[in-house]
Amino acid sequence: QVQLVESGGGLVQAGDSLRLSCAASGRAFSNYAIGWFRQAPGKEREFVAAISWSGSSTYYADSVKGRFTVSRDNAKNTVYLQMNSLKPEDTAVYYCAMHSFPLSMSDAAGFYNYWGQGTQVTVSS
Repeated sequence: QVQLVESGGGLVQAGDSLRLSCAASGRAFSNYAIGWFRQAPGKEREFVAAISWSGSSTYYADSVKGRFTVSRDNAKNTVYLQMNSLKPEDTAVYYCAMHSFPLSMSDAAGFYNYWGQGTQVTVSS
């Protein structure tokens, strides 16, 4: 059984930085892309960023491009989301998810079948 555990969320001010972590267990981690998604109150879950199984490819939503960086350490079975220049509109619960198929990558939530419990990020103005 795959488990994903996010950490690193918190309450920060606009312009601050946070680094989220996603620790995985129970599967050949290095074969699977990891995506980050977020859901704000009253809104649908949206794609934030994704990183390929090897870490050689990354993809970002336009709303975070240039501010967020996704990376991974396959030796530690961990993916990171470095968030800089945070804005109040980044406030949401952030989830990491593992892609359903090895050696594949997507920005669509439907292609990810394992999800963490989420970590709250709140950015005050």
